[in-house]
Amino acid sequence: MKKTLLAFIVMFLPYIMLGQETIEITGTVSEKGMTLPGVNIVEKGTNNGTMTDFDGNYTINAPSDAVLVVSYMGYATKEVQVNGQSKLDIVLEQDAAALDEVVVVGYGAQKRESLTGALQTVEGDDLRDVTTPSVENMLNGKAPGVFVAPGSGQPGSKGSVVIRGQATLSGTTSPLWVIDGVIVGSGPGELNPDDIETMTILKDAASTSIYGSQGANGVIVVTTKNAKPGETTISFSSKTGINELNNGNLEMMNGAELYDYYASFTNADEISFPRWNSDLRNSNFDWWDVATRSGFTQNYNVSIQGGSETLRSYASVGLYDEQGAVKGFDYTRYNFRFKTEYRPTDWLKIKPSINGSLRDVQDRQYSTTAMYSNLPWDSPYDEDGNLVPHRSSDWVNSASTNYLYDLQWNHSSNKNYEFMGNLDFDIELTDWLTFSSVNNIRYNHYKAKSYFDPRSSAGESVNGRITDYRSEYTRQYTNQILRFNKNWGKHDFNGILAYEYNDYRSETLDAYGTGFIPGFEVLDVVAKPERTKGGISEWAVQSVLFNANYDYDNKYLGQVSFRRDGASNFGDNAKYGNFFSLSGGWNIHNENWFKTDWVNALKLRASYGSVGNRPSSLYPQYDLYAVSSGASYNGNPGALISQIGNENLTWEKTYTSGAGIDASLFDNRARLTFDYYEKNTENILYRVPISGLTGVTSIWQNIGEMQNKGIELAIGGDIIRNQDLTWSIDVNLGHNVNKLTKLYKTKDANGNYVVRPIIVGDGLGIAGSAQRMLEPGRPVDTYYLKEWAGVNPENGLPMWYIVDRDSDGNEISRTTTSNYSEATFEKTGKVSPDVFGGFSTSLNYKQFDLNAVFGYSIGGQIYNYSRQEYDSDGTYTDRNQMKLQPGWSRWEEPGDIATHPVARYNNQDKGNSTSTRYLEKSDFLKLRSLTLGYNFDLSKYNIDNLRLSLAGENLFVITDYSGVDPEIPANNGAVLGSTGPGVYPMTRKFMLGLNVKF
Repeated sequence: MKKTLLAFIVMFLPYIMLGQETIEITGTVSEKGMTLPGVNIVEKGTNNGTMTDFDGNYTINAPSDAVLVVSYMGYATKEVQVNGQSKLDIVLEQDAAALDEVVVVGYGAQKRESLTGALQTVEGDDLRDVTTPSVENMLNGKAPGVFVAPGSGQPGSKGSVVIRGQATLSGTTSPLWVIDGVIVGSGPGELNPDDIETMTILKDAASTSIYGSQGANGVIVVTTKNAKPGETTISFSSKTGINELNNGNLEMMNGAELYDYYASFTNADEISFPRWNSDLRNSNFDWWDVATRSGFTQNYNVSIQGGSETLRSYASVGLYDEQGAVKGFDYTRYNFRFKTEYRPTDWLKIKPSINGSLRDVQDRQYSTTAMYSNLPWDSPYDEDGNLVPHRSSDWVNSASTNYLYDLQWNHSSNKNYEFMGNLDFDIELTDWLTFSSVNNIRYNHYKAKSYFDPRSSAGESVNGRITDYRSEYTRQYTNQILRFNKNWGKHDFNGILAYEYNDYRSETLDAYGTGFIPGFEVLDVVAKPERTKGGISEWAVQSVLFNANYDYDNKYLGQVSFRRDGASNFGDNAKYGNFFSLSGGWNIHNENWFKTDWVNALKLRASYGSVGNRPSSLYPQYDLYAVSSGASYNGNPGALISQIGNENLTWEKTYTSGAGIDASLFDNRARLTFDYYEKNTENILYRVPISGLTGVTSIWQNIGEMQNKGIELAIGGDIIRNQDLTWSIDVNLGHNVNKLTKLYKTKDANGNYVVRPIIVGDGLGIAGSAQRMLEPGRPVDTYYLKEWAGVNPENGLPMWYIVDRDSDGNEISRTTTSNYSEATFEKTGKVSPDVFGGFSTSLNYKQFDLNAVFGYSIGGQIYNYSRQEYDSDGTYTDRNQMKLQPGWSRWEEPGDIATHPVARYNNQDKGNSTSTRYLEKSDFLKLRSLTLGYNFDLSKYNIDNLRLSLAGENLFVITDYSGVDPEIPANNGAVLGSTGPGVYPMTRKFMLGLNVKF
C-alpha cells in the first residue's frame, strides 16, 4: 500500500506542486477532412503521450493549461494550447520540409527538397508484400533501375541486386549495404525485414561517391525502426500459410508419353534395353509427386517501444520458419534487436544497440534434378514398398542410383550465428557543429555438418564419410564524423568531415573423416582422417571523406564530395585512390515568377563524379606460394607458386554523369521522377587467363573500359482520393545499355600488340554449357554460340550456319551445314533485358485495402541448358524428356517444316549441342503479390489497430519461356543468364496475416 501511494505521489507531484488541474482531453486529428491514424500526441516537456486510433481519435489526460505537441510523418508539427478544453479537434497540414527530414542518404539525413542526387526511398511497409527472410528479394520491382535476380523457391534462398547495370567484370556486382550508418558489405546479412523502417537506394555519383571504392555498384542504405517518445506501444505481426511449387511451362513426359516418343524413333528397332516393350506405357512413377509437398511458412514478430525525450528504447524479436515445398528441407531463423537512445544532457546523446540472429537449416532434401530427369519407368520402390538399391536390375536406367535409398541415412545441417553491436554517440559542440561517433563490431559464426552412411552410394567406397566445417569472421567498423549545419539569411550550408576504418578477419576449419560404424556422427569415431584444411583471411580499408551541401533560398542547390581510400589489396604503387562528385539542383517551383498552381514541386538535377572498385582477391599485388598437401613430397612439406603478382594493379574507377527531374502535381496527386545516366568504367579489373607453364593459369590485370547508359522512370498518382476511397497506381521502368568499349592490347605470338577478345563461361559451371565473349563494342553478357539454322525439311537433320566474314568482321555470306564442327561461332543475344521494372496498384475503401504488385522484363535472353538434356532428340536415353511446347513440332517425313530434328535412339546428329537453339526470350509479366486486408476499429478495447489480411504471392506468370521460371535464381549472389538441369522452382504462397498494435 505504501509503495502504491508513493508511486501515486511521484506521478502527480508536479501537478500538485503547480496547482494544476488534470483533465481528460479527447478529439480527432485530420487533414483536409481525412482522419489520420497513428499521430503522436505528447504533452510538451513530458513523456505523457498517446496516439490516434484507426479513425483518428485520441484521448489524453493532461493539465488544463498544457501544450500538446502533435507530430506525424509528412506533416508540420503543431503545438496546441489546451486552455481548459476537454474536446479538442486538431487539423494538420502537409509540410514538405517535415517529410524531407526522413530521407536518409550517405552518412546522414537530408531534406528531400535539397537533394541533388538520384535516389529512391522504399518504405518498410511497401517491402513486406512478399514473405521471405531475404531482404534482397523484397526489392524486386520496387524501384526503377534496380534489377533483382531473385532467390529460388528453396527456403532462405537469397537474391542478387544490380543497380544501373553491371559495372565490373570481377567480384560481386551487388551494391554496398549500409545498416543504421554501418557499412556491412555486399549483402544485408540476416537482417529481419520486419525491423526495416526505410530503405534508400543510392544510384548516381552525387549519392554514392561519398562511399568511394565501395560504391561502384550503388548503395542501399537501411534504417531500422526507432523508438518514438510517448507512451509505450506493443506491436505483433504474424503470417502463416502454405507454399507450393510453380513449375512454369516445363512439363516432363509420363510413362506412356515417353514410350510413344521412343517408339517414334526412326531406329526404334535398335532399342536394346531388356524392358523395352509396350508394358512400359503402364509404368508411370511420378518422381515430381514423391519429392514435393505443400510446404508451410510461418513468420512472427513482436516489438515494444516507448520512452521519453531523455530515454527511449526499441526492442523486437522475430521468428521465420519455412518447410520447403521440396521435401526434406527445413529453414528456421530467429532475430532480435535492441536499440536505446539516452540523452543525459542537452549536448550528449548515447545510442547503444545490439542485434543478432540464429539461422538453422536441416537438409535431407529430395533431389530437384531427379524430379525432372529420372525415368517414369523406374520406381524407387519394389512391389512390397521397400526401397530398391542402387543400380537396380529392375530399372531401365540400371546405371543410376536411387537417391531415396541414400536419404534413409544421409543428411546435413548448418547453423549460422550473427551478432552486431554498436556504441554510438553524438556531442553537440555548438549550435551548428556536432561530433558523431559510430563504433560497430560484427561477429559471424557458421558451422555445417554432413553425414554419408557407409551403406549409401556416396559413402560406400570409403566406408562412410563425416564432414565438419567451421568458419567465423569479425568485422570492425568505426567512423568519426564532424557535422556542420549553418544557416544565415537565405543561405543553408551543411556537410561532414570524417575518418573511417573498416577491417575484416576470417578463419576456417574444414575436416573430413572416413570409415565408421553406421549411426555414429562425430569425427571421433572415424578410422581415417581424410582431410584437414583451414585458413585465415584479412583485409582493411581506411578513408577520409568530406561532403558539403549548399542551399540558397531553397531554390539553388549544390553539393561537392571527396573521399580518399586506402586498401590492403593494392601495392604501394596504387595503395590509395581518390573519388569525388559535383552536383547541382534547381527548385523551379520556389521561383517567385513560377505561378503554376497545379505544380506543387518541380526540380532539375545534374551530377558528375567517380566511384571505385577493388579486386576480389586479398593480395593480388604479391607473388604467392601455396604451402599445401598438394605441394608436399614424400611426406615432407613443400610450396608451389600459386599467384603471379601485379604491383602496378590499380583502382577500377567508374565516372558517372546524369541528369534528372522530379515533379509533384495536382495537389500532390501525381508524381514523376525521370533520370538519364551514363557510367564509364576504366581500368577494369579482371583475372586474365595465361599459359599454365608456371603452374599459374591467370593474373590480375587492368584490362579495359566499359560503359553503361540508360534511363529510369517512376510515375504514379492517386486516381481517386477522398474521405472514404483512395485508389493509387505507380509504375517504374529501367532501361540500361551495356557495352565493353575498350580492351587493352596484349602481345600475340609474333610479339605484336593486338586486341584479343576474351572467351568466358556463363557462370553455370557445367561443361558443355554456353559461353560468352568480351569484345569491344558489345555488351559484356553477349553469348558466343554456334547459330541454329533450323531443321532440314528433306531429311530432318539439324542445321547450323557457316558465316564468312572479311578482315573487318563484316558478314560476306551465310550457308547452312548439318556438320556441327563446321558451324561458326557468332556473337548473338545477351542476358540483360532492354526494359524491366514493376507496377503496383492500391485501393483503400473505408477499412478495406487491396494491393497488387506486378513485375515485368522485356528484351533479355536465357540459355536454357536443361533442354540440352531434356529436349535432346534421343541423344540422352538415361533421363526423362520434356513435352513439346505449343507451336513446336518434330520432323517425321520429307517436306515437314518442323522446329525439332528427327529423333533417333542414341542420336549422334549433335542437334542438342550448344547453340542458339536453346537461347530463349526471358520476357515475362508476373503478379508478385495480391493482398486483401481489413482494419478493425477496436479502440474501445485499448487496441490501436488490428488488421487481418489474405495474400497470394507469385500467383501467375505470363511468358513464352519453356523452362521453369524466366527469373533465373541467383547463384551465390551472382546473376546468371543460363539455367541448369535441376532448377528449384519459385513457390506460390497463400498467406494469412495478422497485425495488432496496442
